[in-house]
Amino acid sequence: MNAQAAASTAASTAQPDFDAIIIGAGIAGLYQLHNLRALGLTVKVYETGTDVGGTWYWNRYPGARFDSESYTYGYAFSKELLDEWNWVEHFEAQPNTLRYLNHVADKFDLRKDIQFESRVDAARYDEANGHWIVTLASGEAATATFLITALGPLSAYTLPRIPGVDSFRGEACHTARWPKTPVSFAGKRVAVIGTGATGIQTITEVAKTAAHLTVFQRTANYAAPLHNRPITPEEMAEIKASYPAIFARCRETPGCFIHMTDPRGTFEVSPEEREAFWEKLYSEPGFGIWQANFRDMLKDPAANDIASAFLKKKIRERVKDPAIAEKLIPKNHGFGTRRVPLESGYFEVYNQPNVRLIDLHETPIERITPEGVKTSAEDLAFDMIIYATGFDAVTGGFDRVDIRGRDGQTLKAKWADGPKTFLGLQSAGFPNLLTIVGPHNAAARCNIPRCIEQNVEWVTDMIRHMRQHNLTHIEATAEAEDHWTSEINELAKDMLYTLVDSWMTGVNRNVEGKDVRRVLQYQGGAPAYRDHCDAVAADGYRGFILR
Repeated sequence: MNAQAAASTAASTAQPDFDAIIIGAGIAGLYQLHNLRALGLTVKVYETGTDVGGTWYWNRYPGARFDSESYTYGYAFSKELLDEWNWVEHFEAQPNTLRYLNHVADKFDLRKDIQFESRVDAARYDEANGHWIVTLASGEAATATFLITALGPLSAYTLPRIPGVDSFRGEACHTARWPKTPVSFAGKRVAVIGTGATGIQTITEVAKTAAHLTVFQRTANYAAPLHNRPITPEEMAEIKASYPAIFARCRETPGCFIHMTDPRGTFEVSPEEREAFWEKLYSEPGFGIWQANFRDMLKDPAANDIASAFLKKKIRERVKDPAIAEKLIPKNHGFGTRRVPLESGYFEVYNQPNVRLIDLHETPIERITPEGVKTSAEDLAFDMIIYATGFDAVTGGFDRVDIRGRDGQTLKAKWADGPKTFLGLQSAGFPNLLTIVGPHNAAARCNIPRCIEQNVEWVTDMIRHMRQHNLTHIEATAEAEDHWTSEINELAKDMLYTLVDSWMTGVNRNVEGKDVRRVLQYQGGAPAYRDHCDAVAADGYRGFILR
């Protein structure tokens, strides 16, 4: 028997080591830990990284920053925390966001229950003892009554399936595994592969100092101006005084941003009014151009076509070379049907003499070589290759842990043709497994800390209810799961994004088997999702088996 098997056997015969084990010490894991400790539970958090932060720990690439307003992003649960923290920019950069999360961990003394450099390899439900056995990559194992995943929807990064990736002799990294030490681009020939949100932020920064930058683009993306700027002391004082109203606003909107969908239809106003409205949104900070657009923009193909035409016009105005502009204009999706990247001078980068764009549909990459990149047309030498090739989103983090429920069923196999959940928080056959920010809840298209707080607080209230009634087991019924999954699919059927390959539909061609679109998100909006969850709780947690 190997050490891992021995540890699992020993763990399965003992009383649970903890009331709850949480996987991940990002925004969700920290808040869930804080809440469960307040209930008096014993909790252990396992975190792969060397410190807290999750997304903001791993994604240190140049240009990484919020695309939602800073003051809508931080935790809302503590007035003292809100009063003492000062945001620096309207859309905060990664270093200060990581400082914020470290401040939270210190303020609430969270690190004492977190074990760092501890990657969870497997989790198995022990039916005989009614607890979860969690095994780390090191072979260490522990048990708990509840297993709570706080994996994050964009945590399982993916490298491209290109031959020779390991052969390159220069500097190379994925944006989600950026070095902690400073990286210089000065005097270097740099390649960036990928032009999604991460690529757009990275490209804009690299182009400022690299001797030469080559961008390899597979899918062109619409992007809109961020319009970021510093927050003045006077503005910060006003923000602090306005926090109750800010968070109330976030609770009202479909995505928990401060931007509310316009109640008008695209064709209910004149062409002149439409143009003026779009110009206004385009000139304002943040996601308004996406989240506060006409109500039918993401459902009606004709409405989406003319909104897309407006964004195409903007690209053509900003890129001097018409041929390059056409390469940068999406051909396979409409505006807003993929998550919209926000940028600060991205399109102007292609006006620089040190930047070259290569369209992979015209000249695909054949392989990575020791010196650089070989395309179908030429061999290119580089000093550095940056992979901005994204994530196996939403379910990818779950797939990378061997999670086994009742009768040894794996969660990966159960979800192979698409997730099956109840409320996006549980899956039948996996008792006491709670999936914070998992598939089928509102979080994947949300200003994520706002949806995290709702998820965490609901789970906390559920566990409080169980403890008050001496209950130790909760499991979604198959009927509730079927009904919720059907509702998820029904809500999504009229959404244009379901016709597009993107991480929002679970497509990632760098991952075997992830080339079929799936519905991963609740499309009714965060307020309706919250109402569903509250109604289930008010009705004695109907849809769950409690004992």
